[in-house]
Amino acid sequence: MAVPSFATSAFRGLVDSAFLMRATAEPVEGNRVRLSVVVDESEVDQALDATVRRLATQVRVPGFRPGKVPRQVLEARIGGASALRQQALSDALPDLYARAVVDTELDPIAAPEIDIKSGEDGGPVTFDALVEIRPTVSVAGYAGLEVTLPSIEATDEEVAAQIDRLREQSGELHAVDRAGRDGDHVSIDLHGTRQRGEDLHVEDYLYEIGSGEPVVGLDEQLRGAKPGDILQFAAPVPAEGSEEEAQIRVLVKDVKEKVLPEPSDEWAAEASEFDTLEGLRDDVRGRLRQLKVVQAQLAMRERTVDALVGLVAEDPPEALVEEEVRERLHDLGHRLEARRLTVEQFLQASGREEADLIAEIRADAARAVRLDLALRALADAEDVEVTDQELDEAVGEMAQQAGTSPADLRRRLDRAGRLPAVRSDRRKAKALTWLFDHVDLVDEDGKPLSRDVLHVDVAAQEAGEAEAGGGEGTADAVEPGERGSADVQTEGTPTGEAES
Repeated sequence: MAVPSFATSAFRGLVDSAFLMRATAEPVEGNRVRLSVVVDESEVDQALDATVRRLATQVRVPGFRPGKVPRQVLEARIGGASALRQQALSDALPDLYARAVVDTELDPIAAPEIDIKSGEDGGPVTFDALVEIRPTVSVAGYAGLEVTLPSIEATDEEVAAQIDRLREQSGELHAVDRAGRDGDHVSIDLHGTRQRGEDLHVEDYLYEIGSGEPVVGLDEQLRGAKPGDILQFAAPVPAEGSEEEAQIRVLVKDVKEKVLPEPSDEWAAEASEFDTLEGLRDDVRGRLRQLKVVQAQLAMRERTVDALVGLVAEDPPEALVEEEVRERLHDLGHRLEARRLTVEQFLQASGREEADLIAEIRADAARAVRLDLALRALADAEDVEVTDQELDEAVGEMAQQAGTSPADLRRRLDRAGRLPAVRSDRRKAKALTWLFDHVDLVDEDGKPLSRDVLHVDVAAQEAGEAEAGGGEGTADAVEPGERGSADVQTEGTPTGEAES
């Protein structure tokens, strides 16, 4: 028998505490369970009465007002008493199944396969539901997880590189009588002609050799060029989504090299708030260390999550992976819509094929499912629970983000049956926090590390996180602050954000 959607039902009232139903569950194979349900005949009669009341308001019969159509007339209109009973069972099955799931404390992850065994024509109703449930995975070894952290000490080379960055800002260009090389600045006149006759012409354009802009092949031509040289070559240029070739002519007018100031106390006093070069170096080293501590904190989180996921040997259920893929595609669609972009435009901008994007999303989804299962298993192993007060706090945080009151959001979550999911998410977050607090930390030589190395004052951490970008990297630039506190910049740190 086909079972209607489980999203809504006119028979929610039938599945209260007074509803007589007996359900048992037994494992079948893998993470599938067979629910066997017996429904008393009296409760089937209540379902029939509910169906009659509903149909009486929907079926239009000449001579009868809506809601006043007699049962015998309804039976005749829909094909007899047997057809009416079939309709009543079809209406009631979703809630019968839902109640059986609650009574047996199952956690389904896919729609059930329901088979009515008896009672379609009369008497008590029995049915089986074959359902896939969320599996319990093993995370054996979680108590001995070890994570390697990157060094938090700034090397002399890194400090020197930061000082050189600061010197670059004070550098001066001086004309030289030699061939150009990477890092030199050349003054050029550039003229380009496309096949369609559109010209590009700039004069006295100051260009740094090796910067890779703005014309493909320009760097190769300028390396070794001297003042007075005229360079001619063909270069591809964009043209309405494609490329066409343009003829480029370049006049090299002069070549200049950047001369950096000598690192000295005098220069340090001019470029920063410090009177000595050593004072500036000490400040740079300290800021680099603060940034590296933030990077180590983020690396610890990311690598701990990776290590936990690595403990899960079981393949994630396809049903959960598919659900996660759908959610991620849905979120992507919303983000693109907010930016007024189509999927095709996004793919073109990112240089990917649709199949590659789906494969990436599926891989990320599978990892997220593994992490979800691992955190549930960890929470079970460590008896992690969420108190009612913690649940209220979680709802309050969600309400603040949604711009509504905690009471209103809680009512809506309760009606939608989402409060258990909120509790589950908070429980997994607590389990992950427990793991962060207990994972063993070692340095790159395998020597144990104290968690004290990850401590940094709040102001320094906020400054470091504000300057950190998107990948693990060492700081590679220093900017003078207001009269000189040297601000460390970086190409990036890992986000380390764990799905929980």
